[in-house]
Formats: sequence, C-alpha cells, structure tokens
Amino acid sequence: MRIDHLVYAVADLEAGVEEFEERFGVRAAGGGQHVGMGTHNRLLALGPHTYLELIAPDPAQPEPALPRPFGVDGMAGPGLVGWALGTDDIDGARQRAAANGFDPGPVIDGQRRTPEGAVLRWRLTTNALQGGVIPFLISWGTTPSPAATAPQGLELQHFHVEHPDDVTAQLRALGAGVETGKGPEPALTARISGPTGTHTLSTWSTPEPR
Repeated sequence: MRIDHLVYAVADLEAGVEEFEERFGVRAAGGGQHVGMGTHNRLLALGPHTYLELIAPDPAQPEPALPRPFGVDGMAGPGLVGWALGTDDIDGARQRAAANGFDPGPVIDGQRRTPEGAVLRWRLTTNALQGGVIPFLISWGTTPSPAATAPQGLELQHFHVEHPDDVTAQLRALGAGVETGKGPEPALTARISGPTGTHTLSTWSTPEPR
C-alpha cells in the first residue's frame, strides 16, 4: 500500500502557501473547497504518486454543521494532522483491514470544487475525519491523482509514526509499511527535499528553518 498524501493543517491557507514557498522553494497550487466541510486546500507533489495537502478553515464557507476534519477547529499550531494510503480497491482493503483487527470505518464519498468550478470525487474511509497517526484509505477511481497535477519539485525522503502505545498492529492491518517508534505523544514526521534543501515537518510544528 502506497502513501497517497500527507495532510498539513494551517490556520490561514494563503499565509501557509507563502510560508511553504519561502522555505521549500515551490508554491502550492490547485486544490479548492471542500463544500460543506468548511475547509479548503492547496497541493504540492512529493513524488509521482504522493502529495502534500495544505488544509485550513475556509472563511468563504458558512460554519459547517459538524466539526471540520483533522481537528483544524481547535488546532494548537500548524503541523501534520493525518495521512492517507492509496488503493484501487478501497472496499476490499477495508475488509482486509477489519479482518486483520482494525476497521477504519465505512467507505464514504468525498468531493472538492476546484477554483475553475470542476468537482473532483473520490472515496475514503471515515477515520479520515478525525485525522491522527493512523492513516485512512482513499481511492481516486477515475479521477487522476492530484500528485500528477500538483506543483512538482519536492520529494518525500522519509516518513515515520510515533505513539506512546504500540500501533504496529493497526498499521499492519491497513498495509502501511512505515517506520514506527515510541514517543511521548502521537506524532507524524516527514523529511522532504526540494530546491532549498531538506526540511522536516511534524505534528503541530513549523518547518525547520533553513
């Protein structure tokens, strides 16, 4: 199972785009509005099949009926808040995970309206709504992966998960072959290289300075 994308939450999307361009040398673009969810995003490719999603509350939308995904309503600061594993057979992947001891939740439909007005659709498991160190599953179906159209120039060099408890069983059930370790708090860490060098992103932290 491949890493489809990493989710990095910021309080203000345009400010986050500016900060990432300054630090990484590539400007996030694309994305759009998650209508009804109260969020919007911009994207950066991290390789041919993986991308980084910058997500933030969308001031152009009314307050959603449910809390915004990935805990962005009460965020303590910018940081990695979730990640996704890509699959072509999300129903089968979810069934296999449940049979191996971890159910990521029902499969639901997702969508996003692009700035040009097009609507992109995908399917994902409901554990995406809470975010955290356990990944959710996503399937793009006939929609091209955003990694193919997002701005290029960055590469994911390393990614690992930390948790006070042992979460290897849950990750194994989902088919996530990533490095894990013990830590005082649940945390995600990604090392990303680009035009300005290599920098580290982590949970509730800003990128390392150059």
